[in-house]
Amino acid sequence: MSQLPTESTQQAVGYPSVFLLVTLGALVPVVPTGAVVSSAAVVAFHQTAPLSMLYVFLVASFGAFLGDMALYWLGRRGVGSKNGSRWLAKIKDHAPPDRLEQAQEKLRENGVTVLVLSRLVPAGRIPVMLACLLAEWPSRRFARGDVPACLAWAATYQLIGILGGSLFEEPWQGVLAAVVLTVVVAAAPALWHRVRGAGGRGASDPGGSGRGTHAPEAPGSSGGQET
Repeated sequence: MSQLPTESTQQAVGYPSVFLLVTLGALVPVVPTGAVVSSAAVVAFHQTAPLSMLYVFLVASFGAFLGDMALYWLGRRGVGSKNGSRWLAKIKDHAPPDRLEQAQEKLRENGVTVLVLSRLVPAGRIPVMLACLLAEWPSRRFARGDVPACLAWAATYQLIGILGGSLFEEPWQGVLAAVVLTVVVAAAPALWHRVRGAGGRGASDPGGSGRGTHAPEAPGSSGGQET
């Protein structure tokens, strides 16, 4: 039976991998970055190095911040250009009109606080980022709100990983549990909106004939989930 890599080898490969995947996930919002951080936290939880958890937190936070700032910079270039840009188009593709309208309203009311919370809400980061772009926030102002947002995001998904790692003796079992928890956290709001929307439509038209007044679709129910 082959031996597992040593902790030093795991760290030499793991930290750069987490950084690259989280940064890429911030730029291309299809990579499940929350699951990446949770899985890395599980592995760190089972290691003997005392600073492993801290390193995962710092690497994940910095990767998220760097990816956010790069995407925001590319988006600002698109807003300022005559024909926009493909990056701005990608941001708009992940920000349904109803979610964008909500984000703009909350951004006007609460400012940076909304930006901080947006990373903790599934599929909330991109609509708020687009709202900041359309409000012509300078990069420096966006960065001031994005730093605590990335720190809170990394801490949240690291706690999910610690929970998964503490439940099982084998790291792979903890990784599986952490990934499942991350998927549930990401999918639960969308599932709840769809169930509530379906219940509202059924109540307005009990016979299912389509003649009743349909309840409007819940905001964000059509948007993809981003972790």
